[in-house]
Order: sequence, then C-alpha cells, then structure tokens
Amino acid sequence: MRPINIVMAVVGGAIAGAAVGLLFAPEKGDDTRKRIADALREQGVKLKGTKLDNLVDDIAEEIKDKMD
Repeated sequence: MRPINIVMAVVGGAIAGAAVGLLFAPEKGDDTRKRIADALREQGVKLKGTKLDNLVDDIAEEIKDKMD
C-alpha cells in the first residue's frame, strides 16, 4: 500500500469519526452542521460555499440513515 493511501485513510477516518461524534451531540441541526464544516476545514478540506454545505449535508444524512 502506498503511503499516500494510508494518509488518506487516516484523514478520512478522522473526518468520519468527528462527524459521527458531532451528530451524537445533543445540539440543533444547524449547530451540528456548522461544527462538521469547521471540522472538515480543520482537516484541510478546501471547498467553498455550496460545495462544502452539500458535503456536510451528505455526511449528516448518511450518518442519520445509518442510525435509523
């Protein structure tokens, strides 16, 4: 396995873990989505405007579906 694949797997796992942790927190949906967006930015995800919003919504929806 190439080193870049390992790094990407670790970063992806960190992002997914942060998203799951944030979604389990007892906060309003808007606050949770803002925290997911902030966590993505901290991990180096550089998307602007609606692209970042769409990614955050996709993450939130997928996790919600997995929890149901």
